[in-house]
Amino acid sequence: MEPVNVNVAAFAENLRLLCDRQGSISAICRKININRQQFNKYLSGLHVPSSQNLRIIANYFGLSPQILFSDPDEFRTLIDGNFFHTMSRLGGLPEFSSFVSNIVMGQDVDDSALVGVYDRYQYSSIYKGFVLRSAFCIYRNQDFLRHYYIERFPSYDAPGKTEYVFKYHGFTLPVADRLFTLDVETIQNNELTFGVYAQVRRNTKKFMFGISSGIAATTFRQPYSTKVALHYRGPGMVTREHMKTLTVMDRNDPSIPREAMQYLGDGSDMIQMG
Repeated sequence: MEPVNVNVAAFAENLRLLCDRQGSISAICRKININRQQFNKYLSGLHVPSSQNLRIIANYFGLSPQILFSDPDEFRTLIDGNFFHTMSRLGGLPEFSSFVSNIVMGQDVDDSALVGVYDRYQYSSIYKGFVLRSAFCIYRNQDFLRHYYIERFPSYDAPGKTEYVFKYHGFTLPVADRLFTLDVETIQNNELTFGVYAQVRRNTKKFMFGISSGIAATTFRQPYSTKVALHYRGPGMVTREHMKTLTVMDRNDPSIPREAMQYLGDGSDMIQMG
C-alpha cells in the first residue's frame, strides 16, 4: 500500500464522523472483524491502524486510505456533500467490477498523469452565454479511478451570494488514451452526466479537452451537450481555496486560460433541449 501522511488527530476525527453516520460502532466492528477495544483507540486518536486494518476500514467506508487522513474540514465537506455514498454502492456491485476489469485492468495507466485537481470550464446551461468554472478532482479509490466535481451558481439578484450548488461524483475510466467519465449529481440525485476527454499539453500547462452530456429529471436542468476544458491545478483533493473560485464568468474574463476559451469557442455549438 502507498504510504499516507500520518495525521493521527485528523484520522480520528474523520473516523468518528463516518461512524456517527453508521449508527452502531459495535456493528461496524463485527462487520470488519476488528476488536472493539482496538477500534476505540483509533477513534480516540491513541493508535493508528496497521496497514492491513487501515485498508479494511477504508474499504468498508468506500474510501481510499489517503482520504481518511485529510483535513477534517475538507473531509466533512466531502462527506456532507454525499460524494462517496452513491457511487460506493455501485462500485461494490460484482457486475460493475467485472465490467471495469474487462476494459481497464491490465492497461498500463499512469495514475500520476491524471489524478489531482482541475479547473473545469464550460458554457453554463443556466446563465446563458457565461462560462461556468467548477472544481474537478480525480483520485484513486481501491481498484478504480474516481472523480467528483462541484458547481456553484451566483444569485441573479445578489451576484455575491451563491444561489445553487451542484455536486457530482462518479467513475473515471482511462481507455485507449481517452478518459471516460460517468457520474451522478448527489444533492438532488436527479441528474446523470457523461464525458469523454483527451489530454493535451500546451507548453508547461496540462489540459484535457472533451465533451460532456447531462440528463436531468427536472425541467430546471435541461438536457445538454457541451464542450468542456479541464485545466490541471495540482495534486490532492479540492480545498477551500479552490472552492472560492467557483462561479460563472463573462467569456472575456482574463482569469480563464486562453487555451480553454479557444477550445470552448463562443458557445454557439452548445446543444440544449427545451
